[in-house]
Amino acid sequence: MQFDDQGRVNKSKKRAVFNQPEAKNRVELFRHLPQYEHGSQLTDLESKFLELDSMHPAVYKVGVQYLAGDVTGGNARCIAMLRAFQEVINDYSTPPGKTLVRDLTAKISSYVSFLIECRPLSMSMGNAIRFQKSRIAKLPLTLSETEAKAALCNDIDRFINEKIILADKVIVRHAATKVRDGDVLLTYGSSCVVEMILLYAHELGKQFRVVVVDSRPKHEGQALLRRLLAKGLSCTYTHINAVSYIMHEVTRVFLGASSVLSNGTTYSRVGTACVAMVAHAFRVPVLICCEAYKFHERVQLDSICSNELGDSNDIARVPGRPDVNSMDNRTNEKNLQFLNLMYDATPSEYVSMIITDYGMIPPTSVPVIVREYRREYLLI
Repeated sequence: MQFDDQGRVNKSKKRAVFNQPEAKNRVELFRHLPQYEHGSQLTDLESKFLELDSMHPAVYKVGVQYLAGDVTGGNARCIAMLRAFQEVINDYSTPPGKTLVRDLTAKISSYVSFLIECRPLSMSMGNAIRFQKSRIAKLPLTLSETEAKAALCNDIDRFINEKIILADKVIVRHAATKVRDGDVLLTYGSSCVVEMILLYAHELGKQFRVVVVDSRPKHEGQALLRRLLAKGLSCTYTHINAVSYIMHEVTRVFLGASSVLSNGTTYSRVGTACVAMVAHAFRVPVLICCEAYKFHERVQLDSICSNELGDSNDIARVPGRPDVNSMDNRTNEKNLQFLNLMYDATPSEYVSMIITDYGMIPPTSVPVIVREYRREYLLI
């Protein structure tokens, strides 16, 4: 939804499950995106738990986890959502005078709207929702309610196992062939599939070093660094402002992705484009590791049209450093605007190869994967 359309915003507020106050100092360039005052939503949502009679507890739990930031990462968020829908289907019974297909689809749509309130959906989650709705729409009329529910739950299990879990294992096998003894591998932030690749290559006995590049405010790379060190990998840790100084040592760059668009653009954690462009300038191959279910037919040329804005307080303060927190408590000043972008778009010319569960492909082959994937999951 375009949040600079006041009519639509007013309608969405009437349907909203909990109160989300708009940010006082909205960034003009991103007025079409939701900009809220963070801090009060979780308390307001928790206080309305007993009032939400129509909300399934499993969906409510996932929504609270999204809002609190307890579940992060594209795969983890998608699996949590699908498992919640699985519980919804198991507990569902068709009301008198209604059909399962229409009523269940309407319930799923209302739950999706609630999850979007808690946190905007990733593109991969949108693909998973479309898959779920298509399976509901194609249920044979001859099936009983029990059989239909069992079939839908089996479809969700298959989707998670084939499109996420097994897909990651295939990507790891492909990517490990690109790791050689003596390599210096650079990664940015924390991608679960890139972590699996590094650990698998280490288990194979390959000798290499990992450079973990991190950035504020999430510092996701620190958790990845601890896990890699615990497994005995040799690591270097630096921040993104020093990436140009470390890049001359690097032989390959492995990056995760939130989504890959049909024009080959990689949509990922903000800072990914910077790392890819520096690597391109140093002639270092950039390999994007992404499951096919995250591919999307959308075309996007920048990070402005579609994005997600995080809490402005996250960049206004530095935890544990009161000496540099001069911007703390200044988020409400009229002439000061904080912009905490969550994602950016990396153009295809800065990507050497995309490693998927369909194999290793150039960015120009993404439309083929999008077409074949849609055909496959419609026939799954």
